[in-house]
Amino acid sequence: EFKKTLVRKGATLGANCTIICGNTVGRYAFIAAGAVAASDVPDFGLMAGVPARRIGWMSANGQRLNVSKLGDVATCSETGKKYRLAEEERLEEVD
Repeated sequence: EFKKTLVRKGATLGANCTIICGNTVGRYAFIAAGAVAASDVPDFGLMAGVPARRIGWMSANGQRLNVSKLGDVATCSETGKKYRLAEEERLEEVD
């Protein structure tokens, strides 16, 4: 059986990582080298391990963001763009 696997704009896939078919890798997500993504990866998610777990968040410019609780706002150190943790597994860009 063939299932559609989608890698969205700006995603970074580390060396020898595995994306299980049928899943989506979100915009600007990072998957660490050797990680196994067995489920969908959220936009801006930083994933590592086997199976991959979200260990943090990344900006669209590739900088690690410091957000830990709902409503937290983080700023990319290179671009100044702001991001807010809107839900447990959803980071959004703030205008």
